[in-house]
Amino acid sequence: MPELRTDRLLLRRWRDSDLAPWAEMNADPEVREHLGELLTPEQSAASVARFEEGFEERGFGWFAVEVPATGEFIGFAGLDPVDDGLPFTGVEIGWRLARTAWGHGYASEAARAVLAFGFRTLALPEILAVTTAGNLRSQAVMRRIGMTSDPADDFDDPEFPAGPLRPNVLFRIARDQDGADVPTAGGCPR
Repeated sequence: MPELRTDRLLLRRWRDSDLAPWAEMNADPEVREHLGELLTPEQSAASVARFEEGFEERGFGWFAVEVPATGEFIGFAGLDPVDDGLPFTGVEIGWRLARTAWGHGYASEAARAVLAFGFRTLALPEILAVTTAGNLRSQAVMRRIGMTSDPADDFDDPEFPAGPLRPNVLFRIARDQDGADVPTAGGCPR
C-alpha cells in the first residue's frame, strides 16, 4: 500500500494509536468549524474504518499524517471520490489537521504530496477540492498548491440547511500530459 514522504511528513495508513488523537481533533470546535457537528469517539473510529475500506477498495484514500521527527499524529490528507448528490463528479483532495499543527505549512506540504500521488501514480486527469465559502484558510492552501476556482462552480451543499456550511466553493487542478504541473515546492516526492 502506498506511503508518501515529504521533507517533514509521513502520509501512511492508519494505526490504532491514531484513534485517540483523531477523536480529540473531531471533538475540537475550531477544527470542526467548517465541517459540521462534533464527532463522538465512536463516530471518529467509524470514519477511520471507512478510510481503511477506501484504501482496500480503491488503493487510495485518506492517509494519516505523521511528523516522523516526533512520531506525532497530526491529522489526515488524501484523495476520495466526490460524495454522491453534489453537482459534479471526480476525485477530491482534502486535509484536516489538529490545531497544534496549524501555521507550520503542513497542510500545503501534505497536499502537494497527495497531488503528486494522484497525478503520477493514479494518473488522474483532474483533482478537485471543496470547502465552505467561509473557510479562507483551506482556500489559501488550495491556491498555494496551484488550484483555481471559478465562481460559476460555487454551489450549495445539499447536506446542510441554510447557514454558513451550505455555500461551498469548488477548486480544480488538471494534470498536464507530462505531469509537469505537479507542484514540487515543500518537499513533494519525485
